[in-house]
Amino acid sequence: MDHTTSEENGAIIITFEGDVDLDSSPDCRKVLLESVAKNMPVLADLSGVTYIDSSGIACMVEALQSARKSGHEFALAGVSDAAMRVLSLARLDSVFAIHESREAGLKSLD
Repeated sequence: MDHTTSEENGAIIITFEGDVDLDSSPDCRKVLLESVAKNMPVLADLSGVTYIDSSGIACMVEALQSARKSGHEFALAGVSDAAMRVLSLARLDSVFAIHESREAGLKSLD
């Protein structure tokens, strides 16, 4: 898994690439929680994710819970088909704010 982090329109955008799995979940968790701790809305762009397993999903859920506790938004954007299948199977597609694109996600966080 690779990722880039940037700020745009008052939000933190984390763009993930590759596999988000057991091997990469510690890094995924760290970057997500550090971003949420900055007390800004966070948008996780999953358009480049080729595979995500339950440990990757757990990182996203933990970030969502942390953001909600601190009163900030956490959303997913550009969710790849592979990631959406896992979210749907876990019935988490209705828990997360999911946007078709990074642009749509940023607009919703305004």
